[in-house]
Order: sequence, then structure tokens, then C-alpha cells
Amino acid sequence: MTDDLMTIGQMCDKFDVTPRTLRFYEAKELIFPIREGQKRLFTKRDRARLKLILQGKRFGFSLEEIRQLLNLYDLGDQQTTQLTKTYELAQERLQVMEEQRDELNEAIDDLKEQLTWFETELSHRGVKLAAE
Repeated sequence: MTDDLMTIGQMCDKFDVTPRTLRFYEAKELIFPIREGQKRLFTKRDRARLKLILQGKRFGFSLEEIRQLLNLYDLGDQQTTQLTKTYELAQERLQVMEEQRDELNEAIDDLKEQLTWFETELSHRGVKLAAE
């Protein structure tokens, strides 16, 4: 293999994904490997796109949002539209994630209060809890 092309196995190793994942992203038109019979060869562009796909998934973007953002790359405006749209979506996603974090922190605090109440009640009833 040249430095420009990678096999499906090399892609799986490099990005810690399964062949099924790569085939799925190909079917969703997110990556476009070169097909030689049953063999798939991935270009530098595919690798860059996969890196962005995985990052987008990590941040909670849908595959459709990721596909739309990736498709903005070729508009011919030096990726200005792509960067602008990505920034806007990232701002929205950050707000959602921060709200989720706040809700989770509140739920954790409530659960800790409940656990303290349980410990007190059980202690009054003579129940010994395992040491933490």
C-alpha cells in the first residue's frame, strides 16, 4: 500500500472501528473508498472524513448533520460555509450538552441525598452497610 491508500484493515486499526462501521459509513455516503472488486482502498480524504465523522459522533451530531457538513467542503468558498455552519451547530450542541450536564449533576446530587437518607434509616434499623 502507498501512503495515500489504506486497506479496510489498516483503517480499522488506525481509527479503532470495525469493518462493519466503515461499510455503514460508506453506505450512508459519508466516505467513498476506491472499490477494486471486493477490496476497498481508502484515500487521505476518506481518512480525514472518518476522523471528522468520529469526532462529530462523539459530540452528539447525527449522521445526517455530519453528512451535510462534510458535503459543504466542496462549495468552492475555501470552506467558509462549512466552517460557519459547523460553528453554529457546535454552539447549539454545546448548549445542549451543558444543559444535559446540569441536569445530570442535579440528579446526582438528588441521588446522593437519597443514599444518605437510606443510610440513616437503615442505621436506625440496625442494618450495617458494607464499608465503602
